[in-house]
Amino acid sequence: MKAYLSRWICQGVDDNLLRLHAEASTAAENGAEMVVFPELFLTGYSLSLVAERARTVFAEVSGVAADTLFVFGSISEDRCNRVTVWLGGRQLAAYDKIHLFHPNGEHEMWDAGTSYTAFEWRGRRVGLMNCNDVRFPEQARVLRLEAGCEMLVVPAWWPWRRDHIWSTLLQARAAENQMWVLGCCIAGSVGPAGDFAGAGNHVFDPSGEPIRTADDRTYKLDLDNPPPSIVDPVEHFVEIDRVEIIEGKE
Repeated sequence: MKAYLSRWICQGVDDNLLRLHAEASTAAENGAEMVVFPELFLTGYSLSLVAERARTVFAEVSGVAADTLFVFGSISEDRCNRVTVWLGGRQLAAYDKIHLFHPNGEHEMWDAGTSYTAFEWRGRRVGLMNCNDVRFPEQARVLRLEAGCEMLVVPAWWPWRRDHIWSTLLQARAAENQMWVLGCCIAGSVGPAGDFAGAGNHVFDPSGEPIRTADDRTYKLDLDNPPPSIVDPVEHFVEIDRVEIIEGKE
Protein backbone atom coordinates (compact mmCIF):
# COMPACT_ATOMS: atom_id res chain seq x y z
CA MET A 1 0.00 0.00 0.00
CA LYS A 2 1.18 3.48 -0.83
CA ALA A 3 0.36 5.99 1.89
CA TYR A 4 0.82 9.75 1.70
CA LEU A 5 1.24 11.68 4.97
CA SER A 6 1.07 15.43 4.46
CA ARG A 7 3.80 17.77 5.72
CA TRP A 8 1.28 20.53 6.27
CA ILE A 9 1.99 24.18 7.12
CA CYS A 10 -1.14 25.72 8.65
CA GLN A 11 -1.77 29.26 7.38
CA GLY A 12 -5.02 31.17 6.80
CA VAL A 13 -8.22 29.16 6.50
CA ASP A 14 -8.99 30.13 2.88
CA ASP A 15 -5.45 29.35 1.80
CA ASN A 16 -5.54 26.06 3.68
CA LEU A 17 -8.73 24.98 1.92
CA LEU A 18 -7.28 25.79 -1.50
CA ARG A 19 -4.06 23.91 -0.78
CA LEU A 20 -6.03 20.95 0.52
CA HIS A 21 -7.61 20.48 -2.91
CA ALA A 22 -4.26 20.73 -4.66
CA GLU A 23 -2.25 18.49 -2.34
CA ALA A 24 -4.92 15.81 -2.07
CA SER A 25 -5.32 15.65 -5.85
CA THR A 26 -1.57 15.44 -6.42
CA ALA A 27 -1.18 12.66 -3.85
CA ALA A 28 -4.01 10.62 -5.38
CA GLU A 29 -2.71 11.16 -8.93
CA ASN A 30 0.68 9.85 -7.80
CA GLY A 31 -0.87 6.59 -6.66
CA ALA A 32 -1.51 7.15 -2.96
CA GLU A 33 -4.17 4.75 -1.70
CA MET A 34 -4.39 6.43 1.70
CA VAL A 35 -3.87 10.17 2.29
CA VAL A 36 -3.57 11.53 5.83
CA PHE A 37 -3.65 15.13 7.05
CA PRO A 38 -2.66 16.18 10.60
CA GLU A 39 -4.67 17.36 13.58
CA LEU A 40 -6.33 20.80 13.27
CA PHE A 41 -4.57 21.34 9.95
CA LEU A 42 -7.15 23.82 8.66
CA THR A 43 -7.42 26.05 11.73
CA GLY A 44 -4.79 25.28 14.32
CA TYR A 45 -5.86 26.34 17.80
CA SER A 46 -6.56 30.00 17.01
CA LEU A 47 -8.59 30.12 13.76
CA SER A 48 -12.23 29.25 13.23
CA LEU A 49 -14.00 27.35 10.48
CA VAL A 50 -17.62 26.28 10.24
CA ALA A 51 -17.57 22.50 10.27
CA GLU A 52 -20.04 22.26 7.41
CA ARG A 53 -17.70 24.23 5.14
CA ALA A 54 -14.90 21.80 5.92
CA ARG A 55 -17.20 18.86 5.30
CA THR A 56 -18.18 20.22 1.90
CA VAL A 57 -14.53 20.41 0.88
CA PHE A 58 -13.82 16.93 2.29
CA ALA A 59 -16.68 15.52 0.21
CA GLU A 60 -15.43 17.30 -2.92
CA VAL A 61 -11.82 16.21 -2.46
CA SER A 62 -12.65 12.58 -1.73
CA GLY A 63 -15.28 12.48 -4.46
CA VAL A 64 -12.76 13.44 -7.14
CA ALA A 65 -10.31 10.72 -6.03
CA ALA A 66 -12.99 8.13 -5.41
CA ASP A 67 -10.65 5.17 -4.85
CA THR A 68 -8.42 6.94 -2.32
CA LEU A 69 -9.06 6.85 1.43
CA PHE A 70 -8.68 10.23 3.13
CA VAL A 71 -8.09 10.75 6.85
CA PHE A 72 -8.78 14.39 7.67
CA GLY A 73 -7.57 14.89 11.19
CA SER A 74 -9.12 16.99 12.57
CA ILE A 75 -11.84 19.66 12.79
CA SER A 76 -13.70 21.22 15.70
CA GLU A 77 -17.31 20.05 15.60
CA ASP A 78 -20.04 19.54 18.23
CA ARG A 79 -17.54 20.58 20.92
CA CYS A 80 -15.27 17.72 19.89
CA ASN A 81 -11.85 17.48 18.28
CA ARG A 82 -13.02 15.20 15.48
CA VAL A 83 -11.07 13.09 13.00
CA THR A 84 -13.09 12.10 9.94
CA VAL A 85 -12.40 9.44 7.30
CA TRP A 86 -13.78 9.79 3.77
CA LEU A 87 -14.06 7.56 0.73
CA GLY A 88 -15.77 8.38 -2.56
CA GLY A 89 -17.31 11.63 -1.33
CA ARG A 90 -18.83 10.15 1.81
CA GLN A 91 -17.76 9.97 5.43
CA LEU A 92 -16.72 6.44 6.31
CA ALA A 93 -15.84 6.94 9.99
CA ALA A 94 -15.35 9.58 12.68
CA TYR A 95 -13.44 9.65 15.95
CA ASP A 96 -13.61 12.21 18.77
CA LYS A 97 -10.34 12.72 20.65
CA ILE A 98 -10.54 11.15 24.09
CA HIS A 99 -7.33 12.21 25.84
CA LEU A 100 -7.43 15.98 25.56
CA PHE A 101 -4.11 17.78 26.11
CA HIS A 102 -4.63 19.93 29.20
CA PRO A 103 -1.45 22.07 28.85
CA ASN A 104 -2.97 23.55 25.66
CA GLY A 105 -6.36 24.06 27.33
CA GLU A 106 -8.06 21.46 25.15
CA HIS A 107 -10.36 20.43 28.00
CA GLU A 108 -11.81 23.95 27.89
CA MET A 109 -12.27 23.91 24.12
CA TRP A 110 -13.73 20.44 23.64
CA ASP A 111 -15.48 17.60 25.41
CA ALA A 112 -13.64 14.29 25.52
CA GLY A 113 -14.79 11.53 23.21
CA THR A 114 -16.55 8.55 24.72
CA SER A 115 -15.65 5.65 22.43
CA TYR A 116 -12.80 4.19 20.42
CA THR A 117 -13.18 3.95 16.64
CA ALA A 118 -12.15 1.36 14.07
CA PHE A 119 -13.33 0.93 10.49
CA GLU A 120 -13.11 -1.62 7.67
CA TRP A 121 -11.16 -0.80 4.54
CA ARG A 122 -10.15 -3.22 1.80
CA GLY A 123 -10.67 -6.20 4.06
CA ARG A 124 -8.57 -4.75 6.87
CA ARG A 125 -9.50 -3.06 10.12
CA VAL A 126 -7.97 0.34 10.87
CA GLY A 127 -8.00 2.11 14.25
CA LEU A 128 -7.96 5.86 14.88
CA MET A 129 -6.22 7.88 17.57
CA ASN A 130 -5.40 11.59 17.81
CA CYS A 131 -2.13 13.09 19.07
CA ASN A 132 -2.12 12.90 22.90
CA ASP A 133 -4.08 9.61 22.74
CA VAL A 134 -0.83 7.88 21.79
CA ARG A 135 0.41 8.38 25.37
CA PHE A 136 -2.25 5.92 26.56
CA PRO A 137 -1.32 2.38 25.51
CA GLU A 138 -4.60 0.89 26.66
CA GLN A 139 -6.42 2.59 23.78
CA ALA A 140 -4.19 1.01 21.15
CA ARG A 141 -4.40 -2.28 23.05
CA VAL A 142 -8.18 -2.35 22.90
CA LEU A 143 -8.13 -1.50 19.21
CA ARG A 144 -5.78 -4.44 18.63
CA LEU A 145 -7.25 -7.05 20.97
CA GLU A 146 -10.97 -6.30 20.84
CA ALA A 147 -11.40 -4.56 17.48
CA GLY A 148 -8.81 -6.66 15.64
CA CYS A 149 -7.06 -3.68 14.08
CA GLU A 150 -4.03 -4.30 11.89
CA MET A 151 -3.25 -0.63 11.43
CA LEU A 152 -3.35 2.52 13.55
CA VAL A 153 -3.54 6.03 12.06
CA VAL A 154 -2.61 8.93 14.36
CA PRO A 155 -2.90 12.57 13.22
CA ALA A 156 -1.18 15.02 15.58
CA TRP A 157 -0.16 18.56 16.48
CA TRP A 158 3.11 17.81 18.27
CA PRO A 159 6.11 20.18 18.74
CA TRP A 160 9.42 19.57 17.00
CA ARG A 161 11.36 19.88 20.26
CA ARG A 162 9.57 16.74 21.49
CA ASP A 163 9.72 14.73 18.28
CA HIS A 164 11.73 12.07 20.12
CA ILE A 165 8.78 11.48 22.45
CA TRP A 166 6.26 11.42 19.61
CA SER A 167 8.26 8.91 17.55
CA THR A 168 9.04 6.71 20.57
CA LEU A 169 5.38 6.44 21.54
CA LEU A 170 4.34 5.57 17.98
CA GLN A 171 7.08 2.93 17.78
CA ALA A 172 6.01 1.42 21.10
CA ARG A 173 2.36 1.19 20.02
CA ALA A 174 3.50 -0.62 16.86
CA ALA A 175 5.84 -3.11 18.54
CA GLU A 176 3.71 -3.98 21.54
CA ASN A 177 0.59 -4.59 19.43
CA GLN A 178 2.17 -5.86 16.19
CA MET A 179 0.36 -3.19 14.16
CA TRP A 180 1.30 -0.88 11.34
CA VAL A 181 1.34 2.62 12.86
CA LEU A 182 1.17 5.82 10.82
CA GLY A 183 1.78 9.12 12.61
CA CYS A 184 1.05 12.29 10.63
CA CYS A 185 2.07 15.49 12.43
CA ILE A 186 1.63 19.14 11.57
CA ALA A 187 4.86 20.42 10.03
CA GLY A 188 4.27 23.94 11.31
CA SER A 189 1.96 26.92 11.45
CA VAL A 190 2.35 30.62 10.78
CA GLY A 191 0.01 33.43 11.71
CA PRO A 192 -1.09 35.98 14.31
CA ALA A 193 -0.81 33.44 17.13
CA GLY A 194 2.88 33.00 16.34
CA ASP A 195 4.94 30.46 14.44
CA PHE A 196 5.00 26.82 15.47
CA ALA A 197 7.46 24.09 14.42
CA GLY A 198 5.87 20.66 14.35
CA ALA A 199 7.35 17.20 14.74
CA GLY A 200 7.97 14.74 11.92
CA ASN A 201 5.94 12.06 10.24
CA HIS A 202 6.73 8.50 11.30
CA VAL A 203 5.56 5.10 10.07
CA PHE A 204 6.45 1.81 11.77
CA ASP A 205 5.87 -1.78 10.77
CA PRO A 206 4.42 -4.36 13.21
CA SER A 207 7.86 -5.17 14.60
CA GLY A 208 8.49 -1.51 15.43
CA GLU A 209 10.92 -0.94 12.56
CA PRO A 210 10.64 2.44 10.82
CA ILE A 211 9.49 2.55 7.20
CA ARG A 212 12.06 4.60 5.31
CA THR A 213 11.02 7.43 3.02
CA ALA A 214 12.90 9.86 0.83
CA ASP A 215 10.50 12.75 1.30
CA ASP A 216 8.83 12.34 4.73
CA ARG A 217 5.53 12.06 2.88
CA THR A 218 5.32 8.91 0.78
CA TYR A 219 5.53 5.48 2.39
CA LYS A 220 5.19 2.00 0.92
CA LEU A 221 3.76 -0.67 3.24
CA ASP A 222 3.88 -4.35 2.29
CA LEU A 223 0.69 -5.22 4.16
CA ASP A 224 0.52 -8.75 2.80
CA ASN A 225 3.99 -9.62 4.10
CA PRO A 226 4.41 -8.23 7.60
CA PRO A 227 7.54 -9.15 9.57
CA PRO A 228 7.29 -12.38 11.57
CA SER A 229 5.88 -12.02 15.05
CA ILE A 230 8.31 -12.79 17.88
CA VAL A 231 5.65 -12.50 20.58
CA ASP A 232 2.07 -12.61 19.35
CA PRO A 233 0.17 -9.89 21.28
CA VAL A 234 -3.15 -11.65 20.77
CA GLU A 235 -2.28 -15.33 21.14
CA HIS A 236 0.06 -14.80 24.09
CA PHE A 237 -2.03 -12.21 25.93
CA VAL A 238 -2.88 -13.18 29.51
CA GLU A 239 -5.80 -11.31 31.03
CA ILE A 240 -5.60 -10.50 34.74
CA ASP A 241 -8.55 -8.84 36.44
CA ARG A 242 -7.01 -8.02 39.82
CA VAL A 243 -3.96 -6.38 41.30
CA GLU A 244 -2.36 -7.70 44.47
CA ILE A 245 -1.04 -4.91 46.66
CA ILE A 246 1.37 -5.84 49.44
CA GLU A 247 1.09 -3.32 52.25
CA GLY A 248 4.33 -2.33 53.96
CA LYS A 249 4.71 -3.19 57.62
CA GLU A 250 5.78 -0.60 60.17
